[in-house]
Amino acid sequence: MTGSRDGLAVPAALAAAVFVALAFGVAGAWERSGEQVTDLALYRAYGERIAAGDVPYRDFRFEYPPAALPLLVAPALTTSTRDGYRLVFGVLTALAGGIGVLAVAGVRRSLGYPRGETLGVLAALALAPVALGALLLDRFDLVPALVAVVAVAAIARGRDRLGAVLLGLAIAVKLYPAVILPLAVARAWRRGGRREAAVVAALAVGVAIASYVPFAILAPEGVATSIGRQLGRPLQIESLGSAILLGLHQLTGMGLAWSSSNGSQNLNGGGALALAVVLSATQIAALCWIWVRFARAPGDASRFVIAAAASVAAFVALGKVLSPQFLVWLLLLVPLATGLRLRLAGACYAIACVLTALWFPARYWQLVREFDPLASWLVLGRDLSLVALLVVLAAPLARLPGVAATREEGRMDPAPTTAARAHVQARSPSRGPRQGRT
Repeated sequence: MTGSRDGLAVPAALAAAVFVALAFGVAGAWERSGEQVTDLALYRAYGERIAAGDVPYRDFRFEYPPAALPLLVAPALTTSTRDGYRLVFGVLTALAGGIGVLAVAGVRRSLGYPRGETLGVLAALALAPVALGALLLDRFDLVPALVAVVAVAAIARGRDRLGAVLLGLAIAVKLYPAVILPLAVARAWRRGGRREAAVVAALAVGVAIASYVPFAILAPEGVATSIGRQLGRPLQIESLGSAILLGLHQLTGMGLAWSSSNGSQNLNGGGALALAVVLSATQIAALCWIWVRFARAPGDASRFVIAAAASVAAFVALGKVLSPQFLVWLLLLVPLATGLRLRLAGACYAIACVLTALWFPARYWQLVREFDPLASWLVLGRDLSLVALLVVLAAPLARLPGVAATREEGRMDPAPTTAARAHVQARSPSRGPRQGRT
């Protein structure tokens, strides 16, 4: 996705290679340290059961969307050992991250961002595994992050239908890219009219639903249970709501209780329940605000990618669940900003990563079992950094661009589609034969 005319191809390839090498090196260091909180054992159990002929959702409980299955099964089909599974899985996810680095370079080039700034972004991405190494290769979040950023790139370049298909695939791997869909539909409506927006929505939703159809036929109850578990999760101990309660616990000695359920460790009690409701309402309100503000203004490509990053940031920062690996979802989207916004957003994201690395995974169980003071404050600091990131990314949506800005930004947009031109012509008043010739 990068070109050689601006000299970005070689730096992008080098950054991708460094990213892959560092991801393996840092992951290996964490494994040798013995301080791991990993999902690999669960993934391997899933993969081996499927390789043996079991059907997910029917023969065992499976908590992820169906398009995640190939990534979990492929290592089990090629090796029967724990170390072999870890290696194959790590290669697949590291390659996804490396391709993601190339995708970021391609998007920034297509948006006309300064070359020097993009070189700095590539350097930062190459070094990202130093802060995220414990999260990158033990989970498959790099894969939906890659598919989502490629979908965003396609839509930003005017390939709305291709972007919709890719976005549907990303949703079928992990549900969170669904928050980008309303932006894609709004952009398609503006470029191609109501019919094009309907096609984009149908393609994205259709691809996501199609991935569930075989399993819904075989195990409708299992599929419904899987989706329900994801949507109905309680207040996870690292979420913003839990971080507030942990801070109050440290300051006032307020009593807290926790339990394990829905695949995570969560806070219990009336306060946790109330904050879960408030967080969910705030998250929905923030997402709706981002979508509406984007839809109301001329949505050039740069505004679209920022709105996409802001939507994912809102989903992460204000959700009832905020696992450390959610940081990976933002890894390839934050670098799509430019100028002062890029520097501020990058700083907020980097602070969130560093604060996470200071307590996860080394102090995770101390946080859960003892409400460890240091880990509690680090979690609160991380969560507030993500809220600041959301504010930085959403700020440009608070103002509608003026005519001059719209014309300037519009130069980065692809030419309108035939459908869009026809839509505009249909809505334009007739000017008569003479004016039609001028």
